[in-house]
Amino acid sequence: MITTFLSTAQSFSYMLSTSTSLFHQFPTFPPKSQTLPSRTRLLQFYTPRMASISGFRVWSQIGQGDCSSSSSPGDNGFCSFMEYVGKRGLNVEDDLVILLYHIQYACKQIASLVASPFNYSLGKRSGLGSAAGSGSDRDSPKPLDIVSNEIILSSLQNSGKVAVMASEENDDPIWISDDGPYVVVTDPLDGSRNIDASIPTGTIFGIYKRLEELDNLPIEEKAMLNSLQSGTKLVAAGYVLYSSATILCTTFGSGTLAFTLDHSTGDFVLTKPSIKIPPRGQIYSVNDARYFDWPEGLRRYIDTVRQGKGKYPKKYSARYICSLVADLHRTLMYGGVAMNPRDHLRLVYEANPLSFIVEQAGGRGSDGKNRILSLQPVKLHQRLPLFLGSLEDMEELESYGNVQQKVNPGYEV
Repeated sequence: MITTFLSTAQSFSYMLSTSTSLFHQFPTFPPKSQTLPSRTRLLQFYTPRMASISGFRVWSQIGQGDCSSSSSPGDNGFCSFMEYVGKRGLNVEDDLVILLYHIQYACKQIASLVASPFNYSLGKRSGLGSAAGSGSDRDSPKPLDIVSNEIILSSLQNSGKVAVMASEENDDPIWISDDGPYVVVTDPLDGSRNIDASIPTGTIFGIYKRLEELDNLPIEEKAMLNSLQSGTKLVAAGYVLYSSATILCTTFGSGTLAFTLDHSTGDFVLTKPSIKIPPRGQIYSVNDARYFDWPEGLRRYIDTVRQGKGKYPKKYSARYICSLVADLHRTLMYGGVAMNPRDHLRLVYEANPLSFIVEQAGGRGSDGKNRILSLQPVKLHQRLPLFLGSLEDMEELESYGNVQQKVNPGYEV
């Protein structure tokens, strides 16, 4: 263990001393198996194990538990993420199972990186400029963002199942393989500017099918067009929350569910087989410091619900973490609305995947006027206001009209 920490510290120190080639100096994390031709072989990685937690011996029945949607964890043992997608019969194709294996593997590496005592320096600003073209140093990538991006890219390349990856950290999509059946869009480490304060962060991803009708186009053109698909074409989406627990929340278009990382075994274990966001909550999540810059409709809505004078006759409370994944996860659990009324969040790799997850849990994703998934992206890093939450809360919010903040006086764009 000490040797591992020293090795990690030395690697981080070396990266920081050679920041101009940071992408290439960070060691990649190839999965245990680089070629996984079938579900049977994939699931061979998950054999029963015995773990000891606080003196109690816990039998993790990986490969033996019932992963049906009607069962709950503990009925017949635990169900791992890979067992669920490999055996559940969710119409998850073999290629997608393999891709998901590599994505969850990458997220485990990022979880370890975020929790490492050596990530303090990696959380500093790199001065490399913003790949997303934000025009703001506040949004400029940091080494931790970049390393996370490289971990995901490496895993997608190793999977052999991805044609193109579009990321917040890259100006343009990266073409990976001519015959990869899938397209992955991702925000590798959302909320990373708060990493020094140990505030929760997250990884967001969405998965599309490759548009085969574009195969004859030049690489740059087909990479971009594949990345600009409408959210209605998502085949899977998810986020991983790095907090007191590491939680993988995902959907394949038939409900939303969550898995929690068991550090004793290294498996994501099914903990919420069917997430249903309450039809109405009692929490709103937004940066109240910008209240006086909000449009009239949004101010009226917030004033009304926090006084208990809305359609739900209870006073709402404000809860704001300033980490999109964390604020959304709490909203999924308790209901209410998580929002950023400014043209700030990205449609392709933040709004679309998260709206897909919320809708599959019974909620709604909106830009304040329109359903997010109905919007057609026109630019890779296109920004828009984002409102996510309980169906009844969202309908009430939209009924006020004029909730999108189009000006930002006194603040960086």
